[in-house]
Amino acid sequence: MSHTSAQLEHIYALLFERFGKRHWWPADSPFEVIVGAVLTQNTAWTNVEKAIANLKAAGVLSTDRLHSLAVAEVARLIRPSGFYNQKAKRLKAVVEYLMDRYKGSIDAMGEKNTAELRDELLSIKGIGRETADSILLYACCKPVFVVDSYTYRVLSRHGLADERMTYDSLQQIFMDNLEHDVMVFNEYHALIVELAKRHCRTQPRCDDCPLSELPASLL
Repeated sequence: MSHTSAQLEHIYALLFERFGKRHWWPADSPFEVIVGAVLTQNTAWTNVEKAIANLKAAGVLSTDRLHSLAVAEVARLIRPSGFYNQKAKRLKAVVEYLMDRYKGSIDAMGEKNTAELRDELLSIKGIGRETADSILLYACCKPVFVVDSYTYRVLSRHGLADERMTYDSLQQIFMDNLEHDVMVFNEYHALIVELAKRHCRTQPRCDDCPLSELPASLL
């Protein structure tokens, strides 16, 4: 096992011991995961929950119903998520893609080769790497590690990464040094988010941080 692999595995063990299973991504269906991945861009998850609740209440949280809905109506329903006009167009673009390529079937989409599917998702206007990878991991159960601003912050503060690294370079640290296990990637990302929210904030709260227990040999 490489030094970096040992570091990452030890960090995961410490975070899991402290925070436990995170039950992330919260959704009733893979399609709801996809909708949430689009809506969570540049907003808090509590706002996404309100927007998804609106879609459910209107009975339109499905590929076919959203496909038939006008962009303006989608925007009205997802207003709590912020940037709603922009996100409505992105959501409609994703639905168009699902209907055109896979007849609205997430299962059919998930059968596609991971690298090819990632390229397809990135070709959709407004879908970046984090959103695409969230869809791959959480909706399609593909072993792809999701990177976000919290990942940069936590790893850079513990000497494992540089905030100037590209998304792909930081992602590769995990992909090269951890077993490609969907559940581990799922939990690890969620645990990093939890750590960042509780301790590794912009102004860090290092007291009682679970990573303060890391042995010096791993830093």
